[in-house]
This record gives sequence, C-alpha cells and structure tokens, in this order.
Amino acid sequence: MNLTIDPFSALIMLTGVTALAALIFWPERGLLSRLRQAGRMRSRVYREDALKHIHKAEAKGRRATLQSIAGAVGISLDETARLVGEMTEDGLLVDDAGTPRLTYTGRDAALHIIRAHRLWERYLAEETGFEEADWHNQAEQREHNLSAADLEALAARLGHPTHDPHGDPIPDPGGELLTHGGQLLGTLPIDQPARIVHLEDEPGAIYAQLVAEGLHPGQIVRVTENTPARIHFWTNGDEHILAPILADNVFVRPLPVEELTPSNKTHRLTDLALGESGRVVALSAGLRGQERRRLLDLGLLPGTEVTAELRSPGGDPTAYRIRGATIALRAEQARLVKITSGE
Repeated sequence: MNLTIDPFSALIMLTGVTALAALIFWPERGLLSRLRQAGRMRSRVYREDALKHIHKAEAKGRRATLQSIAGAVGISLDETARLVGEMTEDGLLVDDAGTPRLTYTGRDAALHIIRAHRLWERYLAEETGFEEADWHNQAEQREHNLSAADLEALAARLGHPTHDPHGDPIPDPGGELLTHGGQLLGTLPIDQPARIVHLEDEPGAIYAQLVAEGLHPGQIVRVTENTPARIHFWTNGDEHILAPILADNVFVRPLPVEELTPSNKTHRLTDLALGESGRVVALSAGLRGQERRRLLDLGLLPGTEVTAELRSPGGDPTAYRIRGATIALRAEQARLVKITSGE
C-alpha cells in the first residue's frame, strides 16, 4: 500500500516538527533550557538556605546537624548529605568532628544572603502595604535574586539602615554584623523599664502571635509578674500576658537612667482629652509603609503641636487641630502617635 504525502502536508508536518524542536531546544527560552535554569536556581536556593541556617546556629553557639539543615531547607537527609558534600568540595564548609562549619568563603556567602533578606524586609516594611506577618515569607522569595549591586542600590534607597524591622542587625557590605545587645524578656527584673530591641521572626507561628499582640521594636516595656506559667507586662499603656515560650522570642534592653526622667515621659495621642494639647515626639515603630507616610504628610512631625478638638458621637474618630488644619484620625491610628502633654 503506497502512501503519498502532498508537498503542502509535508510542509505542515515539517513546520510542526521544527516548532516543537524549537519549543524544547531553543537556547535560553526552550523548555529544556528553562528546566536546567530551574534546576540551577533550586540548587542555589538550597545552598543559600543551608548557609543561613548554619550561620544562625554558629552565631548562637549551636552545632548545625544534617537533620537541622534538612529541616531548614526542606529536603530529605540523603539530599542534605549530598548538598553538604558539594558545598564542602566548593570550599563553603568544612567538616568539624562531624559538624559542618562555615569557611571564610562560606561565611561571606551566608552574610550576603542574610543582608539581602533583612534589607528586603526593611523595604517591605517601609515602602509597601504588605502585612507585617508576610514580610518574612516575601523576603524569603526575593533574597535569592539580589546581586551585590542590587543590595547596594536597595540600601541607598532605604538610607543605609542598620537593622531590619524586627530588630535584627543588617550586615554591612564588608560583612560586619552588629548585635542588638538585648536580653530575653523573661530575664528582666520586675518593674525594670526596658526597650524592645528585637522580635525573633522564626518560627512564623510564634512571630504571628507577637504581631497579634501589637509588639514592635522600640516599645518600652515593664514586667510586673514573672512565673513559670506566664509573664505579665505593660507597654504603650496596654497590658500583655505571654507564655514563656512566646516571651523567649522577645529581646529587650534596660533603659539608661537619662531615658527614665519625668521630662521624657510620653503619652499616646489618644490620651488627650478634648481641648488638651500635646507635642509630637515620634511615631510608633509599629506604624510603617503607606500609613506612616500619610501621617507624616498630614504634619505629624516631631515637635508639632496637636490639639484634640472634636470627637464623633460614637467616640471614634477624633478631630485634631494640626498646623492650622483639622484632621480626623481613628483611635487605632492616633494611639501610634507618641506625644508629651501639658506644655
């Protein structure tokens, strides 16, 4: 049986085969090339996540293990063993009595990815409307795509910050890493005023609970009760109770004597009674992104006098006189404005 294919059909078939081959083998854009790129990117992410984990363990005086690395990276023990072996061959790690430790090259690579993560979290906090609980996961996705030049441009845009929004120090371009110098909230003596300097953002479930409590670096805290079951403290005029497992993720630094003088005592804007005036000291560290810029644009700058003029029948919002203009602020916004009163 003879099968004949007319020239037009042959052309169609040839065109289809050529298109399919191009789809698969086209340099940089073909399916095969993209699969290779995805594989290389996945390998890079595994390496950088492992470097971060090992650096964090070493910074805390702990020993990273294959099991802990596997958990941090999200791969099997066999894959982790191969990953650690490859990183050792590449000079990023050394075997120290069965424990992988960073070489100088490995430490530099770890600090680059840590710098990328913390700068990106700062960007999310200051420049976007992402919720605070989302900053960490968003930074985890972006940190692997930032070059050294990208980081310098981002740092310059943000004003070369030294800490991320959780209080973690941001490594400088040379790899210098400051410490927050804080102690665990649970070790603070009763009735000793202190400032929150760091909130641990991992694990995410615990950090989300701290965010729900309204805690932020920069807040002044005072512990009133400390038992094995709970830690009772006050901050920003609000009462908080944390289980020790949560409190172990809050780091504080006792206030120096000069910050405890009555002249430095601050209140919240919501504390003003109608007709009373106060002077803006600062905006809360918990006020970030677009909402922070909006209040600054309205004139709520340090030194500005504010007067409570009118409150709605329901009690919220309240109208305030600021620089000759009257603006309405909800209580949830006004409570984030720190003032001194009676001046």
